Amino acid sequence: MEVSLLLLTDSSAWAALAALIAMEVILGIDNLIFISILTNKLPEAQRAKARRIGIGLALLLRLGLLSTVALIIQLTDPVFSLMGKGISWRDVILIAGGLFLVWKATKEIHHNVDPDPTPGLFEQGGASTAMGATVVQILLLDLVFSIDSIVTAVGMTPHVPIMIVAVVVAVSVMLLAADPLSKFIGKNPTIVMLALGFLLLIGTTLIAEGFGVHVPKGYIYAAMAFSAFVEGLNMLARRRNASKRAQKESAV
Repeated sequence: MEVSLLLLTDSSAWAALAALIAMEVILGIDNLIFISILTNKLPEAQRAKARRIGIGLALLLRLGLLSTVALIIQLTDPVFSLMGKGISWRDVILIAGGLFLVWKATKEIHHNVDPDPTPGLFEQGGASTAMGATVVQILLLDLVFSIDSIVTAVGMTPHVPIMIVAVVVAVSVMLLAADPLSKFIGKNPTIVMLALGFLLLIGTTLIAEGFGVHVPKGYIYAAMAFSAFVEGLNMLARRRNASKRAQKESAV
């Protein structure tokens, strides 16, 4: 209790909280893109429910991981060597998560361009099976991002209460943004392909990080922001052209 009161009056603690919230929200963008693409494949009546369940369980997962923060830090210790480089369990998790993202994004791109797509591995079975598989995939990917973000957070502040507040705020933002983002992606097919490209980029970055190649996150998100800006201009141009065609047709 005394520690919490001291944190409330510590300006450095507030600065760390603001930085952690910003970091968690930015990392949450990756999760939201993945969640949106996955849940948009479900029947429309189940999409919002699947998003809430997935994000809610992801919050519980992150809070649970924060309670074992000392154990997570030990995941950065090398456990074996590969080509002269020490590989830790964190590296293994990042590599596995990156491979999963690359595989999933590639499958989704193929599914979108295939004129006669067949059901995927996680789409077979009934509606309840599909929802369950979707939630499991959300949790698996969130596990990867959670461990990475907690290791980064420990380097920013040693105070677990600050980390907990940052996680709760970031996940609350995800809950608010999940439905609008999913609907926007669903209504714009070109955005889906752009989002899948983002997932390929993020997956490749995770694999590189797992092998010890540091890729500055600023470069990644700057490239994503620029691509989104260009696609926004394309969408405006398409709407303007469609409006002109509609005016000509009404005039005729």
